[in-house]
Amino acid sequence: MSGPLSLEPGGVEADTLALRLAAPRPRRAPDDAMPAKRLPGRGPEEEAVSTLAAELADSIAPAVHPYEVAALLEAEGLSASVIKERYGHPNLFSLATALYERVPRTFPEPPPVTDLWRPDTLRCLLRGVLFALPALAYLLTAPLWPLDRHAPVLIVAGIASWAWGQALGHRAHLRLAAGRREASGTLLSGSLLGAAIATSLAVLPADGAVAVGAAAAQSLYLAAASVLLVLARERLLLAALSPLIAGAAVLPSWEPGPELRAGLPLLALLATLLAAGWVLRAGCRGRPEHAARPRLLASLPYGLFGLAAAVLVMLEGRRQPYMVIALTLSMGPAEWLLYRYRGLSVAALRASATPVGFLLRSAAVLGLCLSAYLLLLLPAALLTGSEPATPLLLAVVLWTALLLQAFGVAWPPAVLCLAAAGAAAVTLPELSPGPAVLPAVCAVAAVCLTACAVHRLGRPSPHA
Repeated sequence: MSGPLSLEPGGVEADTLALRLAAPRPRRAPDDAMPAKRLPGRGPEEEAVSTLAAELADSIAPAVHPYEVAALLEAEGLSASVIKERYGHPNLFSLATALYERVPRTFPEPPPVTDLWRPDTLRCLLRGVLFALPALAYLLTAPLWPLDRHAPVLIVAGIASWAWGQALGHRAHLRLAAGRREASGTLLSGSLLGAAIATSLAVLPADGAVAVGAAAAQSLYLAAASVLLVLARERLLLAALSPLIAGAAVLPSWEPGPELRAGLPLLALLATLLAAGWVLRAGCRGRPEHAARPRLLASLPYGLFGLAAAVLVMLEGRRQPYMVIALTLSMGPAEWLLYRYRGLSVAALRASATPVGFLLRSAAVLGLCLSAYLLLLLPAALLTGSEPATPLLLAVVLWTALLLQAFGVAWPPAVLCLAAAGAAAVTLPELSPGPAVLPAVCAVAAVCLTACAVHRLGRPSPHA
C-alpha cells in the first residue's frame, strides 16, 4: 500500500461510509508507531484482539510495519463494523497497530530455491563418451592402411574441424535465441562449409587418394556429430555409432576381416550423416523468425580457442596418447563441473553480504571444482603410466577457458591459449616440443586463466 494518498488513522479515508463535516480537520505528521485509539466510553476488546493475534501470529510475525498487518486484515475480509463491534477499535489501522505490537517479530528463512543449474549427470557422462567413441574407427581400420604415414593429414583436418566446430557451435547457440529454424539453417550451411574447408586443408600434406578420403570422412563425421551435439541429440548420435561399438567389441575374440573393418566405420558415418540430416530437416520446418543476425566476429574468439586447444591436445597426444584419451573422456565430467560451478556460485551469492565475502566464496568454489576435476584425472594419469604434470596443467587450461567462455568472456582465454599453443609448437616440424616446453607454457596459461576467472567471476554481476 503506497502512493500519494494519506493512509494515517483518522484521515478522511479511514471510514468511507461515515458522514463528515465540511470543516477541514488538522492532519498530523505520519507516525510509524500509530498508537491505538479508543472509542468514546469504551476500550479495545483485549481478549478478542489477543485471540486474533494468536490466530494470525504466523502471518503477522514477519511484518516490518503495521501497514503490512493492515493489508493482511483487509485480505481476511474484516469490515469496519466488525473491527468496531468485535475488537473495539475505531478503524483498521488502529487494530493493525495493536496486533503488530502484540506479536513478536520473527523472520523465517526463505524457502529453498530450486537450483536452475543442476546438471544432467547422465547426459554429461554420455557426451564425454561420445567425444571418445570415434577413435574406435581408427582402431578398426588400422590394419588396412598406414595410419602413421597419413597421421599429419588427419591431424590437419582434425584441427581445422575442431576450430570450425567451436565457432559454429557458438553461433548456432546464438541463433537458437531466434528459433530452432534459424539455428538449423546456420548448422546446415556452416557444417557443410566446415567439412569442405577441413578437407581442402588436409589435401596439402596428403600424398594419395586414400589419405584424402579418410580426411574427408573424418571431416564429414565431425561436422554431423557437432550438429547432433549442439541440438542435444546425444542418444541419436550414440545409436548412429553403434556399428563402431559392435565392431570394437568383437575384436578381442574374432577377426572381422577387411570388409567389416572398412564397412562398419562407413556404416557409422552414413548413419551419423542421416541422423544429422533428419534433425536439421525437422528443425528447418519451423516458422521463420525475423531476428537480427549476430555478428560473425562474435564467434571468432571461440574458433581461435578451438584451434589453440586442438594444437595443445595434439602436442600432448604425441607424447602421451593414452592420457589424451582419458582427457577426452573427462570432458563429460568437466561439463558437469561447469554446471556445478554456476549453481554453487549462485548459492554463494545468496550467502554473501559484501563483495569481498562473495569474492572469497567464489574463489573457494573455483578451487573446489578445479580440485575435483584434477582428482578425477590423476588416477588415469597413474594407470596409463603418464607423467601427470602436463596433462593436469592442460586440463586446468581447458576447463578454466571453457568456464570463462560460459560466462561470455571469450577473448582472454582465446588469446592466452593461442599464446600457449604457439609457444609449445616452436618445434612444429617434429610435432613434439621439448620435454619442458609444453608443461611450462601450460603452467603459465593455467595461472593466468585462473587469475582471470577469479577476477572476472568474483564479482556478483556475472551470476545475478
